[in-house]
Amino acid sequence: MAHGQGAGDFASLRAEFALPESFSPGALAEAEAVASDPAPGCHPREDATGLPLVTVDPPGSKDLDQAMLLERRGRSGFRVHYAIADVAAFVSPGGALDAEARGRGQTLYLPDGNVELHPAILSEHAASLLPGVVRPSVLWTLDVDADGEPFAVRVRRAWVRSQERLDYDTVATALRDGTPHPSVALLPELGRLRRELAMLRGALEPQVPEQRISTGPQGGWALVRRPRHDVEEWNAEISLLTGMAAAELMIEAGIGVLRTVPEAGDDAVDWLRRSARALGVPWPDTAGVAEVLSGLDPAEPSSLALHAGTVRLLRGAGYTAFDGEVPDCVGHAGIGGPYAHVTAPIRRLVDRFATEVCLAVTAGDEVPEWVRRALPELPRLMGLSDARASQVERACLDQVGAWVLADHVGTTFDGVVLRSGSSGTAEVFVENPPVLARCAGVTAQEGTEVTVRLTEVDVANRRVCFEQA
Repeated sequence: MAHGQGAGDFASLRAEFALPESFSPGALAEAEAVASDPAPGCHPREDATGLPLVTVDPPGSKDLDQAMLLERRGRSGFRVHYAIADVAAFVSPGGALDAEARGRGQTLYLPDGNVELHPAILSEHAASLLPGVVRPSVLWTLDVDADGEPFAVRVRRAWVRSQERLDYDTVATALRDGTPHPSVALLPELGRLRRELAMLRGALEPQVPEQRISTGPQGGWALVRRPRHDVEEWNAEISLLTGMAAAELMIEAGIGVLRTVPEAGDDAVDWLRRSARALGVPWPDTAGVAEVLSGLDPAEPSSLALHAGTVRLLRGAGYTAFDGEVPDCVGHAGIGGPYAHVTAPIRRLVDRFATEVCLAVTAGDEVPEWVRRALPELPRLMGLSDARASQVERACLDQVGAWVLADHVGTTFDGVVLRSGSSGTAEVFVENPPVLARCAGVTAQEGTEVTVRLTEVDVANRRVCFEQA
């Protein structure tokens, strides 16, 4: 068996985390009833079906939350049309579907099938912004100046019809060939502008090794390193632009729910400076963390270790709800400003409520009472959901890592020391297969390439152990 392949199923993992296998009969009945007739008279809608919107997602995605159209505004500015699936048109407040979504919090992605926030009849069909069909949406229009800064925002309910379902690879290929879809031809230009602004804001984006589970060539599961895709990053900037605009609307109105990460303290930043010095990474006195990280090649071992250490600066992530007085801490250190989740309501609970706040305040209406009642509870619900999602993702990666390596005890591998621990232990990143693991007997410094030997694999407990060779 090659290093990159293993076999097994995730039934025990699903049982361990008590992941639901299906929706309640009441929730399914509600979803089926509303799928063909989404709240027809509840919300007036603009007809925006003439906008040539397209979706850009990972290959094979069916739960399509967003569709975009990028236009030139004047000689050098931009107009961004960003349609978001209107899940509130399908989910009645206080109903069985609403209750089930609150209990789940978000869609969980497992290699052998997703645990969805909403039934597939909605998430992959009636609510999804699939091409060629009219769908209810919440349509954001953002006017952006030549520097990439938004100066006007409009949000309203609309009917839309996506023209085409694109993915990162097809968009990248078309851009490289000089034949991009007209609706996203400006994505590289605007995406780069927004990424430059993120650095100027001090946004922190640690580029740690990302693992992905895929199917092996002869079946089973494989661990691969997830590539960083320019198109994916530019696409994410449109979502971040919208989320930051939503946060500003809510702060100005004094009501809403934000995704928050507190700024790192001086001690944490000083620690990272010392780490950079030990790794031989230049850090000018006048440079901030974001500026230093932006100038590094994350493929270099020393850069990899510094990026891994930067994660320590992003602790304390959570959600902040308010109705009246705006709290002192409303920023997101990873983004460099206030931010709210509003662009993935099919996959994440909080977006539905935050979107309703934005719709109400921009229209000059009262925020619906069902939203106001839910706001204080959303940070707890999303906190529990985020924790479970992180644990499930880590468990899946660890499980596949154990399966892949089960027959290779005693084999040596190339790796990089990311973080040193106590008593000679360290976290290492093994290059092939891409595995993050603890390693004993480490004498090398952080950011050093090392050879490690696999000493133990415990498949049942999803644990692998290495030692420095």
